Amino acid sequence: MSFRAREFFAELMLPFTHSTVVGNTYYATPTTGSPLRLCIEFTPTVYADTYGGLRASVVHADRGEINAVALSFVDHGTFHRRDEAQNTPTDNSTYGTFNTRSHRAGQPPWEGAVTTGLREAIEHYCTVWFPGSWPASPPPRTTVRPPHQAPSPARRRT
Repeated sequence: MSFRAREFFAELMLPFTHSTVVGNTYYATPTTGSPLRLCIEFTPTVYADTYGGLRASVVHADRGEINAVALSFVDHGTFHRRDEAQNTPTDNSTYGTFNTRSHRAGQPPWEGAVTTGLREAIEHYCTVWFPGSWPASPPPRTTVRPPHQAPSPARRRT
């Protein structure tokens, strides 16, 4: 069952031009001419139609999968705001997950997801396996401050 996975991966803003989503899985060729591919899929929980994270893997075109890493939604704060707003306890089976059957009409099942942590984790993973494939992040903006002015010398009272 498709649960608008293409939209989820679009929110991650992954920088790879040679990529596609098939079903609920994202595929990319981060480095042109390389036999290595990136595959990202949703990881199911023990509950039906419920997902708790992503699984990123590196697949060699001839040798198959050579590495994989699990990226849980809980570890990357994906649903922290949503769960906090709904007072979902951390020991609840719905904490840090989404279910494809129970969500608001017209909204994706992963409504409320904050993907920044996942994107950063995927960037770090790609930096190891696909060096140079991730564009350098712009330096953080700094505030321009006026030059430091020395305090006026203290006046002596005589």
